[in-house]
Amino acid sequence: MRSKLVLAVLFALSSLSAMAQVAPAVKIGGLPLGVGVGFSDYDTSYYYPYLPYWSGRMTGISAWADYSIFHGLGVEVEGTSLFGNKPTSFLPADEVHGSLSEKSIQGGLLYKYPRTVFKVRPFAKALGGVGRIDFPDRVTSSYTYENTGLFSAGGGLEYRLWRTVFVRGEYEYQWWEDFRSGTQTLNPNGFTIGATYYLRGIHRHY
Repeated sequence: MRSKLVLAVLFALSSLSAMAQVAPAVKIGGLPLGVGVGFSDYDTSYYYPYLPYWSGRMTGISAWADYSIFHGLGVEVEGTSLFGNKPTSFLPADEVHGSLSEKSIQGGLLYKYPRTVFKVRPFAKALGGVGRIDFPDRVTSSYTYENTGLFSAGGGLEYRLWRTVFVRGEYEYQWWEDFRSGTQTLNPNGFTIGATYYLRGIHRHY
């Protein structure tokens, strides 16, 4: 009985060894999905006569997710919120209602150079979406915000800090064509620096 058990174990081990020789190997590779967050510094392109001596620049945060489809070509979804360094009006506080902020969410095409050169790879993107601007006005006005469609173009560089972490710096220029019912074009533009983490997946190879 014991000898039969030993023979059965040896047969099972030999079968597993044979299967391992013909089964596909498994490796850990990079899933082409990246998520990131960064600090943004933008020229809001917004000006009003009672906001003198203001640089027009505001700060905030951006977040994005991108997915590579084929040889560097992919898609990206991006959201930006500018809320820091708000201007102060010279008008008395009780005469002004609201404060300035800009928000946008976009999606579109992204191209990244498929390989890194000295750990660096460039990228370019073309996006479209919607934006919202809140702005101060006199308390007698109920017109203190507006939603509008927009599109943008941008590009930058990624630097591989670790296997799945890239530092990212970019410049983006936006066109808000329908601002103030199309009578004024708003062109927020600026820089974002942050980091992208690329998820990891399991892939088989033969």
